[in-house]
Amino acid sequence: MMDLEHRYDHVIIGGGVAADAAARALREAAPDASIAILSADPHSPVYRPALSKELWHGESSDPESQELHTAEDTGVALFTSTLVTELLPHSHTVVTARGQVVHYGTALLATGSSARHLPGVHDDRVVGLRTVGDYRHLRGLARDGARIVVVGGGYLGTEVAAALTRTGAEVTLAHSGQRILEHMLPASLTEHLEQVFAEHGITLVPGFRLAGIDTGDELTLRSEGGVVLTADAALLGLGAELNTTLAEHGGLDLERGAVVVDRSLRTSAPDVFAAGDIALFHDPLLGLRHVEHVDNAEASGTTAGKNMAGGDETYEYTPLFFSDLFEDGYEAIGRLDASLEMREVWNPERTAAVVHYLEDGRIEGVLLWNTWDSVPRAREVMAASQEGELAADALEGRIPPG
Repeated sequence: MMDLEHRYDHVIIGGGVAADAAARALREAAPDASIAILSADPHSPVYRPALSKELWHGESSDPESQELHTAEDTGVALFTSTLVTELLPHSHTVVTARGQVVHYGTALLATGSSARHLPGVHDDRVVGLRTVGDYRHLRGLARDGARIVVVGGGYLGTEVAAALTRTGAEVTLAHSGQRILEHMLPASLTEHLEQVFAEHGITLVPGFRLAGIDTGDELTLRSEGGVVLTADAALLGLGAELNTTLAEHGGLDLERGAVVVDRSLRTSAPDVFAAGDIALFHDPLLGLRHVEHVDNAEASGTTAGKNMAGGDETYEYTPLFFSDLFEDGYEAIGRLDASLEMREVWNPERTAAVVHYLEDGRIEGVLLWNTWDSVPRAREVMAASQEGELAADALEGRIPPG
């Protein structure tokens, strides 16, 4: 194992997709530069969406099949299990939990986010899903016949519930709404998904707001309304918290809980950049926002890496996100908020749809349900709407569903 040097031209803090993308862009732009990745995770960077997708229903269930091979491909110095506890912009240094002091020319914060946990509950049978370690642990719990309760009917909860059915486990999905994904999908799709989930043996428990978990020979999950569920294991899909403590203590500007960056992804501190989940950037279609999805991590990491090497690129991008739920899948951009006006365009077979999300007559988001290779067109339609060049009544046929 290599030793951590006292100085690197570029230091990347974090070990996810954004860190990998930045390292690749840096190495291409600066072939001779010294580059270090300092990652608190004990595992090498992996393609994290696979933890709730391909690894459950693809050709391999081994997370090593999703390793990004960052160090091998770029020659960067990768230090796993290395927690950075201090960022000191004025001295261009970082400090690790072991007390090591590392000087940098430029630094990138790509610290991502962490799964929310239930306070006071510490039991190996209660898990989140953010890391390779989480995946391996959940895979071990998901034995044939095991009773697993997934708490949360959002993006992650629905994906993991669907994935767990492939293990032989008895899956219950408990969520606070009346239908799964109702905060982002129209009723036509939530009704369809609930039927599909039931057909695959998933027990749905709506209106379940988790109040606590009692541990014993089995887990007992209690809702605020008095509903009790028993399980051998529980997966908590309660959302994520941005890992911004390092930025905050380092004196960087934060807003809306995220790290403020300019159009080149520079933070308020000299020579410090931010990318991925934690970066509050200017979306050309939606204004200031942060996005916790892999497309943003990869694209922003690439731009940050180029600019760390002296480039002058602007990050002007509206990221996409995607999901697969049994035989259905979707790609989307923008705000998928069911409180907005939703206009649906279906194919004749009612197997594919495009859903437009409008506020004050302008498109804020587009869902492509079983509709592929249409994200660029969705961005064009959204831009035309934002600029007042496309009326809400003229959406039919702009993006053919299917």
